[in-house]
Amino acid sequence: MALQPLKPLLRLLSDALAETPPGRTIWVALSGGLDSSLLVTLAAQVCRDAGRPLRAIHINHGLQAAACEFEAHCLVLCNALDISLVTANVAVDTQGEGVEGAARRARYQAFTRHIPSGDTLWLAQHQDDQAETLLLAALRGSGVRGLAGMPFRREWQGLTLLRPWLNVSRQTLAEAAHELSINWCEDPTNRDIAFDRNRLRHQVMPALQLRWPGAARALANSAQHAGEADQLLEAYAVEELATLMRGEHCIDAALLGQRSLPHQRLLVRTLCGQLGLPAPTQKRLESLLAQLDAKNDAQVNIVWPGADARIWRRCLYLMPPLKTLPNWEVEWEGASGQTTPLGRLDISLLPPRRVTLRWRRGGEVIALKERGRRDIKRLLQERGEPPWERERLIVVMEGDLCLGVIRPPTDVLCQAEGVVLSPTKPKT
Repeated sequence: MALQPLKPLLRLLSDALAETPPGRTIWVALSGGLDSSLLVTLAAQVCRDAGRPLRAIHINHGLQAAACEFEAHCLVLCNALDISLVTANVAVDTQGEGVEGAARRARYQAFTRHIPSGDTLWLAQHQDDQAETLLLAALRGSGVRGLAGMPFRREWQGLTLLRPWLNVSRQTLAEAAHELSINWCEDPTNRDIAFDRNRLRHQVMPALQLRWPGAARALANSAQHAGEADQLLEAYAVEELATLMRGEHCIDAALLGQRSLPHQRLLVRTLCGQLGLPAPTQKRLESLLAQLDAKNDAQVNIVWPGADARIWRRCLYLMPPLKTLPNWEVEWEGASGQTTPLGRLDISLLPPRRVTLRWRRGGEVIALKERGRRDIKRLLQERGEPPWERERLIVVMEGDLCLGVIRPPTDVLCQAEGVVLSPTKPKT
């Protein structure tokens, strides 16, 4: 039977469990600290009582000597609770951002790699974390979305992220952990005030709490109000975006440019969210919006960590960063299933013959039925293929003859007279 002070925490977990459809697995993000160690301990009880599957995931950032101790603690704890633990080692690339931001990005990338789509991930952030997040956002000059802090629930890249204890104080969790005699690891970097969040936690928040005892709760409430406002703004923006879209990753730059600057910023940030891309910094966003009226032949390219924005022919394209393609050329006998640097090619060549697949080099010409010999570059321009996409197309060559232009997995952009490039269904 649960001890009386633990009942509210267990009830919040039961409520969170009710939001996960039957058959889906609950995961706990387990760092090894007090908050997540308590969360996985109580989650084990709630899921066991409800007959629901539970797993834990630990991300080893490798940023400190104690990382192995954290991992070992998580394994011991999960073994004691009879919970399966997945451990993911990540490399934290701090180029272009701070350690805290880079570690968070690496952590979330690991979540998507190891947790099946459709499952739910519980995170142990609490009311004090939310208050700190709002203060950090305010000090960065963030807008409503930043001031909203962390949402209770978020659908993200096929996963449902839930923070069941977002309205619970750190003190309450600490008291519960002590009452249950739970062991946890103290992160030695948590006292390093060189990190912004630690400075807020150990120097700023105690001063605020001394003057205003309910400061953390009030700040978290403000974040909740900002979150509600952000949700309303996003709902309006999503509806309007539908009238501006010219493709999955493409928006009409001319129509966007007719809106006010605050309106433009809202629409671009909302589209980034829809596409699963990080929002640009204010400086990057202002630079991008200033070039919405670029000439048709201009090739504007603005990048920020995790995203690539381009303006071409009065359209704004938002996409993940394009990977650099290797030098590549391969012999192909026309069978479906050929692997390429851009993925599997589910296209077959009829009649089958030995040909070469390679990237475009420029100067290729194809003989089309009823149109004669045409320059590939001109054909792609007529089709409206963006310049960066043209560089990622594959040409089918038989000697010096171009038999077709294709894009994995199944797109046939053009094919020569007498040649059939046929999309096929991959074998299951």
